[in-house]
Amino acid sequence: MKLPTTARRAHSGFSLVEILVVLVIMGLLISVVAPTVLNRADEARIQKVHADFKAIETALKIYRLDNYVYPTTEQGLDALVEASNLDPQPRNFKDGGYLPEVPLDPWGRPYLFLSPGENGEVDIYSLGADGLSGGEGQNADIGNWKEQD
Repeated sequence: MKLPTTARRAHSGFSLVEILVVLVIMGLLISVVAPTVLNRADEARIQKVHADFKAIETALKIYRLDNYVYPTTEQGLDALVEASNLDPQPRNFKDGGYLPEVPLDPWGRPYLFLSPGENGEVDIYSLGADGLSGGEGQNADIGNWKEQD
């Protein structure tokens, strides 16, 4: 049985013009929304760095209360996870450590640590997205001594 012409048109697909109009509208929306969304991702990475700094600083303070000193630069932040064999060895290392693991920065690299620090008792910092000293924007160095913008 054949369908009438009007019934066949109701079941037909979209025309090429309709598809092109939808694609143009989607392209315009993406060009407006994408920069905003990408900028938010950059901001989220910076916020993660500062949150990690707070967690590491808290663990370092508890370590110092238990062991009377901060870990040295040579011992590094790994001294918060496992007791170090380097001097000064921790006297009262807490069972299970002070952190479950040392977090990585948002770009997948370990945070850098100086003790004693150049800007405070301890310095914790990341070299940013490029992993090189200096830079601007996402490539800028971020340290626990710098205020969050």
